[in-house]
Amino acid sequence: MLGSVDSIETFGLVDGPGIRTIVFLNGCNLRCKFCHNPEMWKIREMNYSPEDVVKKVLRSKPYFKNNGGVTFSGGEPLLQYNFLVETCKLLKKENIHIAVDTAGIGLGDYQELLSTIDMVLLDIKHITRDGYIDITDRDYMEKFMEFVRELNKTHIEVWIRQVIVPGVHDNEEYMHNLAKFIKENIKNVTRVDFLPYHKLGSDKYVTLGIDNPYLEMPEMDKTKCNQLYEIFMEDFKR
Repeated sequence: MLGSVDSIETFGLVDGPGIRTIVFLNGCNLRCKFCHNPEMWKIREMNYSPEDVVKKVLRSKPYFKNNGGVTFSGGEPLLQYNFLVETCKLLKKENIHIAVDTAGIGLGDYQELLSTIDMVLLDIKHITRDGYIDITDRDYMEKFMEFVRELNKTHIEVWIRQVIVPGVHDNEEYMHNLAKFIKENIKNVTRVDFLPYHKLGSDKYVTLGIDNPYLEMPEMDKTKCNQLYEIFMEDFKR
């Protein structure tokens, strides 16, 4: 069995707890306007076996200590489901902490994967169907909720990730509704991160010859993002 891996990065510090190896898998069925990895939209060369990935990860195992490990990101890792499951099974035998960074948009039937991983970094695009469609160009809000319902059946730790885009998410009403949405729908949430929209991936659109829907969108002001986070947390902790 082979998978399509874009890259493997070591010593990651922002994609889960501790020091982590990040495995970026190709393929995504969303077209988020704020995407900074458009080169991973398509599944390209099948270039890694599960054993190949494990060998790469094991090289960094001494640095993981008690809370580090491996994070699968992308792209959307759930689209390479069988490859992901087989790789996670091998990693679990090595007693390595496994996180999956996902928008929850796969092919369904997630039980086997959820039985092998320790954490989900869950990307929220928007909390309404219309907002979701506007951001992702896909009507997949129900697919997202299908994944959430399966995730809620487990005790897997969940970190929420929300990109904050100017004019879309950067208002108090969205903060209040986001807190309400998470509390009512997603279990086992131990952390929520706001990611201010940035333009670091803009050059990739030019290189790939892809239209950038947020070409004129300004970056999110980090100070305002922090202020919104405080408003969100006041509601979330109630």
